[in-house]
Amino acid sequence: MAKANNKKDLSKLSFEQAIKELTSIVDDIDQGQIELANSLAQYERGMSLIKHCRGILTKAEEKIERVTEKDD
Repeated sequence: MAKANNKKDLSKLSFEQAIKELTSIVDDIDQGQIELANSLAQYERGMSLIKHCRGILTKAEEKIERVTEKDD
């Protein structure tokens, strides 16, 4: 059930919000500010954020290609 909520939460995030959260996670892990058990959960969240950002970028790229094709 948590994974479904995770995906739902991600769908509401803009690219910028997802990058900001991802940066925060990376900083916390790098600085050793979170326990090992929690760092694993944060790693999983980070991977989900990366997938979300890639999806947004892919859609933007496809839109640019469509616009470019129209102009040609």
